[in-house]
Amino acid sequence: MTVRTCLPWPDKRLRTRAEEVTEITDEIRAIWDDMIDTMEAMPGVGLAAPQIGVMLRLAVVDGSSERGRAVRLANPEVLHASVELREHEEASPNLPGVSAKIKRPRAVTVQFLNAQGEIEQRDFVGIEATSVQHQIDHLNGKLYFDRLSKVKRDMLIRKAKKLNG
Repeated sequence: MTVRTCLPWPDKRLRTRAEEVTEITDEIRAIWDDMIDTMEAMPGVGLAAPQIGVMLRLAVVDGSSERGRAVRLANPEVLHASVELREHEEASPNLPGVSAKIKRPRAVTVQFLNAQGEIEQRDFVGIEATSVQHQIDHLNGKLYFDRLSKVKRDMLIRKAKKLNG
């Protein structure tokens, strides 16, 4: 089990778009394994590779109650999103101690390369839909608090700085 360290905000890599994955190799599978171990240790329902300093379009999501059912995604992209929104309290290990309610589509259809290197389309609903959208934001150099108004975002960052020294 390898738990990786999450980059502290405002590391510039958290603002950088991650690189496409061209093929699923043993190295990619090992990164996914470390990401799952890191996600479980938080504990969280998802993690994107840039959060641990790996600048590849890789993410893992596990919103199951029993855990151990992580979906491994490479190059995920939302094909369809529901009109209906869902509000959920989101947070990030990159800015510990704070969170905010974010509204995102309740359900999404995502296309990605799976662990076998095949293109897969999957529907995500509820917490997993929220998490996969949160991870795709990370892959694009965005964090959940970018979806807040400037006033709320500034307050959240100030609070985090106080908490984290």
